[in-house]
Amino acid sequence: MALTASKKSEITLGSVLFNWPAERWRDFYFRIADEAPVSTVYVGEVVCSKRAPLFAPFMPEVVDRLKAGGKTVVLSTLSEVASDKDRQLIESVCAATDHLVEANDASALYALKGRPHHVGPFLNVYNEGTAAFLVRGGARNFCLPPEMPATAIRNLSTQIRHPDITVEVFAFGRVPLALSARCYHARAHGRTKDSCQFVCEDDADGFALNTLEGQPFLAVNGIQTLSYEYLSLAAEVADLRAMGVSRFRLSPHSCDMVAVTSIFRRLADGALSGGEATAMLRASIAERLCNGFYHGKPGFACVSTD
Repeated sequence: MALTASKKSEITLGSVLFNWPAERWRDFYFRIADEAPVSTVYVGEVVCSKRAPLFAPFMPEVVDRLKAGGKTVVLSTLSEVASDKDRQLIESVCAATDHLVEANDASALYALKGRPHHVGPFLNVYNEGTAAFLVRGGARNFCLPPEMPATAIRNLSTQIRHPDITVEVFAFGRVPLALSARCYHARAHGRTKDSCQFVCEDDADGFALNTLEGQPFLAVNGIQTLSYEYLSLAAEVADLRAMGVSRFRLSPHSCDMVAVTSIFRRLADGALSGGEATAMLRASIAERLCNGFYHGKPGFACVSTD
C-alpha cells in the first residue's frame, strides 16, 4: 500500500549542524528532552569530525535524557568523508547497534547493510529506483534532500509502497546546500583547516555572507554552505501530508527551538493554519523565510500560498 495522509504526522529534530560550546549543546538537548513536542531527535556530528570529540563526553547523558523524555534517538553520521578520521568516526557511529543510525554519506551504507536505518538529507535520493535499492539494504526512513520540488516529492512518495517506510522532509532552518573539502570558516579568518582553532564556534547559526553589492546571500558553517534565509514549509504541511509525507524535520538554530517545535506540532494537529504558523515563525525567529525550492523557484524565494 502507498503511504497516505492517514499516517500520524511526526515532528522531528535534526542534528545540530553548528559548533556550539559543548555545555550549551548539552543543555539544548536537555531542554528539548523536557519541553519539546518532538517524537524523534537526531544526535551526532554531521559536518566536521574535528568537532565530535568536543561533544563526546556529554553524549551518553544527552541520549539518556532524551530517551527519558520519551524521544526516539537516532545517531547521525558525517555527511562527507575526506580523511581517515572521518571514516573512522562513521564506522564508530555505525557500530552502535543499540540505536538506529542515520546515514548521511554512502560510506555508512556498507556498515549498515541489512540493519534497519534511516537515510539523511545529505544522500541524493531523488527517485524511486534509488529508494528501492536503499530499502533492500535496510533503509526505513528517508529524509529527502531539501532542494526537491513538490512535484518530485509527490512522485517519490507515491512510489514508495511499503507501510513500514516513512518519508521525512526538511521543513525548517537554513538549507544545507553544499559541502567542500576546504573549511570556509577557517579561510575567512586567515587560518587553515588543520589549524582552524574552532573559529566556527563564534557563529551559532553560521557565518553570513554578502554579495559584492552588500546583500546577504549565503551562510557558511565550517566546510558547509547554507542558505542565508530560513526554510519554512509550514504553509505546505497540509499538501505534504496529502502526498504521504508523515515526518517534518526541524533543524536546530539558536532561536527558541521549543517554540518552533510547538508551532509545527500545533500545525500538524490542525490547531493552526499554515498562514498562522508562518506568521508566528516570523515573529518568533525574526529571520527571512524561504520556500523557493519547493515551488520550483530559486531557493531563496518566499512564495505566498494564500
